[in-house]
Amino acid sequence: MADGVSVVARHWQRVMERVGYRVVTVAGEGPVDRTVAGLAIGATDPPTPAELRTALADADLVVVENLLTIPLNLPAAGALIEVLRGRPAVIHHHDPPWQRDRFAHVTDLPVDDPAWRHVTINQLTAAQMSERGIETTCIYNGFPTETGPGDRAGVRRRLGVGDDTRLLAHPVRAIPRKDVARAVGLSEELGGTYWLWGPAEEGYGEELDRILAGASCPIVRGTGGEPAVDLYRAADAVLFPSTWEGFGNPPVEAAIHRVPAAVGAYPVAEELTALGLRWFPTDDPAPLAAFLDDPDPDLLEHNRAVAVEHLSLDAMERAVRVLLAEAGWLDGTGWLG
Repeated sequence: MADGVSVVARHWQRVMERVGYRVVTVAGEGPVDRTVAGLAIGATDPPTPAELRTALADADLVVVENLLTIPLNLPAAGALIEVLRGRPAVIHHHDPPWQRDRFAHVTDLPVDDPAWRHVTINQLTAAQMSERGIETTCIYNGFPTETGPGDRAGVRRRLGVGDDTRLLAHPVRAIPRKDVARAVGLSEELGGTYWLWGPAEEGYGEELDRILAGASCPIVRGTGGEPAVDLYRAADAVLFPSTWEGFGNPPVEAAIHRVPAAVGAYPVAEELTALGLRWFPTDDPAPLAAFLDDPDPDLLEHNRAVAVEHLSLDAMERAVRVLLAEAGWLDGTGWLG
């Protein structure tokens, strides 16, 4: 499954096209318009400034997704900083280094330039950036809000799960901060089947195997490339006990598709509940169990309405238009990121 940054980058692409930009994507790998191999996270040779200037030569505006925020490829970040000095750019920050233990020692990023505009995905990061002398605009992630009946039966059939099974989805890649152990424990307490969507990453495979081997509830894993509406419709609830998230896309997507969610008390979750989203706790199974035994459609409609109002592509487009208008960038004809 795609990581959250990639998902949000695609949504920004849609919004920039709505605003009137012709979008050209540039990355180190993947299905993009222009490939610069040195931009990839695992690249052994960084891109040269000349390569980057060629790739970005016809851009009126460059949107940078997290490369100048989290130090996953510092040499590439350094080269891009050199190329973008004095050029119009939106630096989109998802995960600054001080929010991750393994990167807390890094002070090379983020950096500033008078020609740039910085955007964060939450107010917490905006405040932290301001403390470090970089002023930002917070624009919450926006999501497509189309939904429908979905193919609940088809997904469950592929998973080998009956319709009467309480299927509890954990729509994440398995890494330490996603707290798979708590999600499994909650599934056990709710008498459900634990459904992990993504693979293990960041060297977490051995620990994941240990956790799943010790589970006392049924386990199913993976998705089959089905549309989001099918996957969410197949689930009876979403579990999201993360200890840290820059945003937390799955609970919002669950709200859009009218699926209840149990969400951990990570700091940014408080910002989202302040918008009006109503989630269940992950440290007490009783409230979610009661809901699953006697569902309240009004709660699901409320959460969907909040997501549509505050966290839709339309809401994000309105915020992006204000950002670009204030910078004098609404009349551009090219965008790369």
